[in-house]
Amino acid sequence: MEINRTNKLLLGLGLTVVIFLVRLFTIQIVNDKYKRSSDNNSMVYNDIFPPRGVIYDRNGNTLVGNRTCFDIMVRPMDVQEFDTLLLAHLLDITPEYVKEKMQYYLQYRTSIGFQERYFVKQVPVETYARFAEQEYAFRGFRGQMRSIREYPFNAGGNLLGYISEVNSDDLKKHPDYKMGDYIGKTGLEAAREQDIKGEKGYHIFLRDSRNRVQDAYMDGQYDVDAIPGKDIVTTIDAPLQQYGQMLMEGKRGSLIAIEPSTGEILTMVSSPGIDVDVLTDIGSHYSELIKDKNKPMFNRTVMASYPPGSVFKLVNGLIGLQEGVLRPEYKYPCNSGFQYSGKHKLGCHSHSSPLALLDAIATSCNGYFCYVFRNILENGRYGSIQEAFDVWRDYVLSFGFGRKLGSDFPSELGGNIPKSEYYDKVYGKRGWKFPTIVSLSIGQGEIGVTPLQIANLAAIMANRGYYYIPHLVKASEGVEIDPKYYERQYTKVDTVHFQTAVKGMYMAVNGGGSAGGTAFVAAVPGLDICGKTGTAQNPHGKDNSVFICFAPKDNPKIAVAAYVENAGFGATWACPIASLLVERYLTGGIREERKPVEDRIVNTRLIQ
Repeated sequence: MEINRTNKLLLGLGLTVVIFLVRLFTIQIVNDKYKRSSDNNSMVYNDIFPPRGVIYDRNGNTLVGNRTCFDIMVRPMDVQEFDTLLLAHLLDITPEYVKEKMQYYLQYRTSIGFQERYFVKQVPVETYARFAEQEYAFRGFRGQMRSIREYPFNAGGNLLGYISEVNSDDLKKHPDYKMGDYIGKTGLEAAREQDIKGEKGYHIFLRDSRNRVQDAYMDGQYDVDAIPGKDIVTTIDAPLQQYGQMLMEGKRGSLIAIEPSTGEILTMVSSPGIDVDVLTDIGSHYSELIKDKNKPMFNRTVMASYPPGSVFKLVNGLIGLQEGVLRPEYKYPCNSGFQYSGKHKLGCHSHSSPLALLDAIATSCNGYFCYVFRNILENGRYGSIQEAFDVWRDYVLSFGFGRKLGSDFPSELGGNIPKSEYYDKVYGKRGWKFPTIVSLSIGQGEIGVTPLQIANLAAIMANRGYYYIPHLVKASEGVEIDPKYYERQYTKVDTVHFQTAVKGMYMAVNGGGSAGGTAFVAAVPGLDICGKTGTAQNPHGKDNSVFICFAPKDNPKIAVAAYVENAGFGATWACPIASLLVERYLTGGIREERKPVEDRIVNTRLIQ
């Protein structure tokens, strides 16, 4: 019995020894993971920066590309005596810069230790080549390749955005980045950062006992290649974007074009904007841009909130038709405006009176749409003005107003469509009636919308009642877009009513009614442009000029919104700007008889 127990103990001990030896053999001979882990303190990792993805327009033109440059890195602990004047000459820097850097490294040598630091960033290839020929004379210095952005087309500085080196706030939000990395800060560069940035790689080198960098570790077996960023295909038409920027030069406002059948944004101009040449070195220009009174870094297309003005009459008219309080044949008088609360009057320009709906749209009659809005709010189907107002607001929200549209562009704001609770708070519950908010009839008052939302209204009119969420990025190889961009977003107004409103828009541009139209300057033979002018009151100066349009009338290819601040009547500036953009897109040029209109727009500066 004792012998068997001893044998079992010996056998167990033998098995333990065998397992231990096998495991030791595996760790040290077969799998060197642990050996590599123990070597980490003697390893040097040199980053390999990937090129960011290229950004293309819808036709394959490069909007944002890359060019190679080099960062000059230094490991101060490895630096030996060198020729300061020669290094300064090779890198196109001053000797004073070199001395200041080296004094800094000396002062903080304890905290820096064996870390590598940036000595000069973004050195051109030709400069680096000169340095590389004599790099042997500067121990501790080396070149590290990276790519920086270049812009073949001067198109869309604000929508493309810029990149810059990460700061402390970026590192908190993105712990996988480290100092020296670059990140998209604004525009598409920021919105598609995860697709565009790529993945860094690295080379591994060994240090000797004196911490000097020696050969590649394991002949580069464990080096990791950088993975380039994914290319992005945008919906932008680069030549059209350039043309739109030219039309808006010297003006403050926005110009947006959308393909109604897809929601793809063709043009997105915020003016004044950022020239793409500035994007390559945003740091040098940042202070100047921030101080500019015209705020070129402020993207008005999605961040500015304006009163829509008379283009909003289309929405009120459509709601009236849907609610059954308006019929196309209903006529209302307009004696230079709408009289309310006895002595008060909301003014209007001179035109024939009374008018039916189509002529009211064509002539942009204020008085007519005051009657329409009053009938919506005083609809007997509802128990109170407040209840009717809430119904009206739900209709308006279905047009994409009062909320973010959900575009793929960052920093989009939602504007404002007031709630009945707001008026209850200001005037007391049941203390307000139609006359209190009469200005909403014509897109004034507390209504605030973005130019993108106004352009989306143009697309809704083109589609007769629905829209696709406006977006800037197309699906392409390796890049997905949210399925919501393929879904139709319907308003709460039936399609049949849009057919009526579109006739009025057609008459505004091309005539055919009994009272004329406000947008004749937009007419182009053969294009069947349908439009609506707007003049939005501005408490800070001259009125804002607004115009929306689409073309052709049937099977529309483009919908446009132009919004020009402090420019006066919609027909004077926004109308010709938008129609020129439409003509350029649909025909590839501008008719000879329309050249004087183009010249006037291009050569007139409304701001200094």
